[in-house]
Amino acid sequence: MTPRLKGWTLLLILVALHIPVLFAGFFAPYSFSQQNRDWSFAPPSRMHFFDSYGVFHLRPFVYAIEPDVNDPSGYMADLHQIEPIRFFVHGSPYNLLGFLPGNLHLFGIHGSDRVFLMGADAYGRDQFSRFLYGGQISLAAGIVAAALSLLIGTLTGAFAGLYGGWIDDAIMRGGEIFLALPWLYLLFAVRAALPLHITQWQVFFLLAAVIGLIGWARPARLIRGVVLSAKERSFVSAARAFGGSDFYLLRRHILPQTYGVLLTQMTLLIPQYILAEVTLTFLGLGVGEPMPSWGSLLSSLQQYYVLTSYWWMFLPALLLIPVFLAYFWAADALQEHLKSVPL
Repeated sequence: MTPRLKGWTLLLILVALHIPVLFAGFFAPYSFSQQNRDWSFAPPSRMHFFDSYGVFHLRPFVYAIEPDVNDPSGYMADLHQIEPIRFFVHGSPYNLLGFLPGNLHLFGIHGSDRVFLMGADAYGRDQFSRFLYGGQISLAAGIVAAALSLLIGTLTGAFAGLYGGWIDDAIMRGGEIFLALPWLYLLFAVRAALPLHITQWQVFFLLAAVIGLIGWARPARLIRGVVLSAKERSFVSAARAFGGSDFYLLRRHILPQTYGVLLTQMTLLIPQYILAEVTLTFLGLGVGEPMPSWGSLLSSLQQYYVLTSYWWMFLPALLLIPVFLAYFWAADALQEHLKSVPL
């Protein structure tokens, strides 16, 4: 597979992973906050095409579940009550993309029963729905933080590489301090020092800002190296001889040379910053209830009885693996593509 074809394939995979999260209201069968204590820690629903009598059904179905008489905390399937999976059903209202009201869901079942693709949590909330809604918070935090880091890194790296001298020394020495610091513990300290009694959206933006501000040093060093190389090229020297200003040289000739590095860094930083948000929220320093994020979905694993009794509570962590791998593979494909492009 050529680097170009590989890049497009990975781009399509990334888009396919992000569309259900972006349109979570449509793809999620329930609201992220919809509780039902009757389904506390309900296991994942099993899809069937053959019923208990061996009859084949064209439409997939699940069996209704009821409390297990032999296990007060468990459930058992009612083999006499079939709940067909229906597509494009009306259910819980939501705002698509934050402003388009709707109540149409990709799938669901009629009646009071529930279909839990990833099981339910302690409050009977659907884990699959909360995973999709939580992805909006975690992915947005990673993207916003990565964009902020790259913006600061581009500005500081460009100035350091273009002007050199004491400006270069000051910026690079400051960057080395940030690189030497244990960033995870620094995040803990900074987030713990921030106010606790603030709105969830304020927590989100503060969290993204803190993560982004801490991670600017590495992109700055890379951008500086590209600028140092680009400013010595003949066309840049010619533009300077014809009276081109520093801003013109940066905008027109130098910064375009950094776009490939910036794109590669973006694909590398987003999963790192998603993991940072997940870690902080898991430890109670991120976005709190009832707003979900991937970190809050994993927070119940801090309780020993959940670890030992409900294996499906690990599913959100397992689903993060393909998301991270897709980003890292995309970064690798971008690097291969950049190597194949002549300078």
